[in-house]
Amino acid sequence: MSTTFTIDTATSRATPTPAPMKRLTVPAIQARKGGEPIVMLTAYTARMAQLLDAQCDMLLVGDSLGQVIYGLPSTLPVTLDMMCAHGAAVVRGSYHAVVIVDMPFGSYEGSPEQAFASASRIMAETGAAGVKLEGGEAMAETVAFLSRRGIPVCGHVGLTPQAVNALGGYGARGRSDAEHAKILSDAKAVAEAGAFAIVAEGVIEPLAKEIVAGVGCPVIGIGASAECDGQVLVTEDMLGLFERTPRFVKTYEDMAGRISAAVAAYAGEVRSRSFPGPEQVYRPKA
Repeated sequence: MSTTFTIDTATSRATPTPAPMKRLTVPAIQARKGGEPIVMLTAYTARMAQLLDAQCDMLLVGDSLGQVIYGLPSTLPVTLDMMCAHGAAVVRGSYHAVVIVDMPFGSYEGSPEQAFASASRIMAETGAAGVKLEGGEAMAETVAFLSRRGIPVCGHVGLTPQAVNALGGYGARGRSDAEHAKILSDAKAVAEAGAFAIVAEGVIEPLAKEIVAGVGCPVIGIGASAECDGQVLVTEDMLGLFERTPRFVKTYEDMAGRISAAVAAYAGEVRSRSFPGPEQVYRPKA
């Protein structure tokens, strides 16, 4: 995989722009069922997409941006405008991964026609490869409606954050026999309706394994099982940018600590007048 960059010096930041190469496709992701695990992370900005893209098969522009970027208490206030703006940024910042954009709460539940209007806007304005929506059997008709009209859909079952009020919180799902059976039925319904992949979030591991075995499309786990066809995490959680993260997150770096240390060093140099130094100031030309 090429990771060669060219520098666009026309921009004030001279951010690296990847050299063109062929992007992965939705059919390529579908073909990974039972094969090489799919690597997926969230991205909300062009620069983060650039940093993640070479290592990821999929980038999810999640409605989790409501909490991560905007400091909102849940994903419910996230708007279609927000998803389109961030989705377009992530597509511009990537060249390899399949980019999927979450459909926000209230933009698709009313009817398949409403979902198509929202999804087609997302696709047109962002250039993303597909959309993701939450829900099981109740959304199967909508998944089929979109799929038949050329919009790839990634399903999302188990812990569905947009339904947090109905679920009563963010706890693991599938502990009772009834809930276990319902989530498995949801996954099968969404897969049979044409979803190219399904995110299974916050479900007990035996249920996750049943979902993987019970559907024909890749199952991407988050708080599920290592036996899923792939894994996804919120990037900021994985990088340690928050003091508190869900139990299912493994923190691979202490970026919050590193940033705090860097800012403290900067503040100290500003206060001691050692920054800016000779290298950072402009002098008259001779």
